[in-house]
Amino acid sequence: MMPRTVAAQPDESLTAQFDAAGLDWIVPAWAAPRHVHAFFTTRDDARSEHAPPSRAQPGERLNAFDVARRSMDDLASRAKPFLPAPVLWLDQVHGSSVLDVDSATLCDGELPRADAALTRKTDRVLAVRVADCVPVLLTDCDGSVVAIAHAGWRGLAAGILENTVAAMGCDPTRVVAWLGPAIGRTAFEVGDEVRAAFVTTDAAATQAFVAGQPGKWHADLVALARQRLARAGVSDVTADGGCTASEPRRFLSFRRDRTTQRMAAFIWRNPA
Repeated sequence: MMPRTVAAQPDESLTAQFDAAGLDWIVPAWAAPRHVHAFFTTRDDARSEHAPPSRAQPGERLNAFDVARRSMDDLASRAKPFLPAPVLWLDQVHGSSVLDVDSATLCDGELPRADAALTRKTDRVLAVRVADCVPVLLTDCDGSVVAIAHAGWRGLAAGILENTVAAMGCDPTRVVAWLGPAIGRTAFEVGDEVRAAFVTTDAAATQAFVAGQPGKWHADLVALARQRLARAGVSDVTADGGCTASEPRRFLSFRRDRTTQRMAAFIWRNPA
């Protein structure tokens, strides 16, 4: 099956709700069954109209837990009217762990440490937070399982997408995926070590890198995500195409702004 170039129609109900609320949030146009619902927030959810993005001072390291907690509070408040249940947030660490929500023991007040999650139950809202990394949504053609992944270069190199597809436990040729807005190739300059992390295990990954100044490369995260999904057997992939770094009016970008705010992708399934 060739990668999808013409997407299915987006969820009209969610689209209408966002239009009525004056939000330009993105409803994926992909080949998911009608009882699978998903959306991606833009910088509308980050109070950008009221305050500029917070930035790190030179030499200051942002605290990942604080960043996550603040962005979760903001996002949960804005997204709540459009969701059927509370959100399951993750403690994202740019790793390769996948949380099976249905079998996991979850403790109140603690975030499960993982960069992907899946569920086969209805009205369980999965989410990931991003500000340049690729948010990846997945489901099978029947909508019997939904999954979500946070895919930065470290997670992609570590196999987060292959692990997520494997954990879904279904025929990967029947899995459809959506890749949300992420930093584009022209804005994402990386070192030799990042390129080596991919090309040493997959020669085809060279196509996702364009040489820049000496020792530097422009990396195409979305292309790398497509390649990793293809390795896992998934070919029905739709990409939004938005670049978080080059569209400041619509998207947050950590690399551009060093902002502590995040956008989020959400996915859940209703009864079929």
